[in-house]
Amino acid sequence: MRKILIIGFGKSASYLLKYLLDKSDSENLFITVGDLNVQYTQSMINNHKNAKVLKLDVFDELATTEAINNADIVVSMLPARLHIGVAKICVSLKKHMVTASYISKEMQDLNEEAKANGLILMNEIGVDPGIDHMSAMKVLNSIRAQGGKIILFESFTGGLVAPESDNNLWNYKFTWNPRNVVTAGQGGTAKFLQEGTYKYIPYHRLFRRTEFLEIDAYGRFEVYANRDSLKYQNIYGLDDVKTLYRGTIRRVGFSRAWNIFVMLGMTDDSYTIDDSENMSYRDFVNAFLPYSHSDSVELKLRHQLKIDQDDIVWSKLIELDLFNANKRVELKKATPAQILQKILMDSWTLSEKDKDMIVMYHKIGYELGGKKHQIDANMVVIGEDQTYTAMAKTVGLPVAIATLAILNKKITTPGVQIPITSEIYNPILKELQNHGIIFHEKKTPYLGYNPLNN
Repeated sequence: MRKILIIGFGKSASYLLKYLLDKSDSENLFITVGDLNVQYTQSMINNHKNAKVLKLDVFDELATTEAINNADIVVSMLPARLHIGVAKICVSLKKHMVTASYISKEMQDLNEEAKANGLILMNEIGVDPGIDHMSAMKVLNSIRAQGGKIILFESFTGGLVAPESDNNLWNYKFTWNPRNVVTAGQGGTAKFLQEGTYKYIPYHRLFRRTEFLEIDAYGRFEVYANRDSLKYQNIYGLDDVKTLYRGTIRRVGFSRAWNIFVMLGMTDDSYTIDDSENMSYRDFVNAFLPYSHSDSVELKLRHQLKIDQDDIVWSKLIELDLFNANKRVELKKATPAQILQKILMDSWTLSEKDKDMIVMYHKIGYELGGKKHQIDANMVVIGEDQTYTAMAKTVGLPVAIATLAILNKKITTPGVQIPITSEIYNPILKELQNHGIIFHEKKTPYLGYNPLNN
């Protein structure tokens, strides 16, 4: 049997495992899952005859090397920083590897050695990055094949709560790593192209400059800019494009309310709060406000940030129980961002019956035959439950399909790569359609760039 090793089994691995197990008889596969949490992984495998669980600590190099040596291909679902250690062992043992994470500099440095050994180190094959690459390149290359010239490219993705589970004023719940949500946009200035001009948005303005979009049957959304929209400009062949903008999707109104936390300093992750473990939620809020011997915390905050009592933003803050004097932080030497995350998790953690939703949207403008045209393409995927989530589906299925395609020699180009060639994206997108991950494309009148207007 052909042996697949999956290293790491987190929340995004459920569909990955299910897909490979469902194919295991017809494709002659045996799947080994290496993870420290053996009990949970065993429950997911459910005594399947073509799979087993291996208790594996990736910091044990000898055990990891042995496990990789016994496989034909390796899938790393570990935290991003740990992929490189697995990759180096894979190259030394001449094993292909697949991961959903961004290519790091250390990973890119393995390119020539991987090529020399005929190895494929496939990266960025999840949802974002991953499905965004594949779906965008399919449309871009189709336009180019007709002789068209790309003049505008916008691409947005968001992990959200499904409409049927959307029951709070923020229209949001955590569907992925909460820390990434709290610290989003930090560490640099957002950069993008607008009508041939470089534009920049510093962090303190990021959530007040948003763009709107509409998706049939799902309504209106807003987008805030990613830190570096130009990262893939050359890779996508968009060196001459006039507008290039990538962003993160939220429901309308989220960003204006989130900006309150930014202005107060609650998203800062660079220092720790003294005596944080003994703080109440109310104490935490008060720590960022001026002293007053008479005014309440609520009054000080509204006055400081000029929030009217009947403003929906105020109702959103109240809903989070920010001013509770009895709830304790209970985190030692915590940063403001860590404390805010704990408070938000009280309200934004998905309940057992909640479902998540992935939304992706591309807007592509081009010139053809002396005229300007536009294609809008969108994808909406809703999860089934807390195990088989939309996030797990859109991350895990592309990984699984790519893994099988490499084993079957449908993908053969060696080296460190991302899924931007037709050899990769055509078969994967086609297979994803069979699992309900479908992009809906439509031609619309060319509208040009929609200014960041919130």
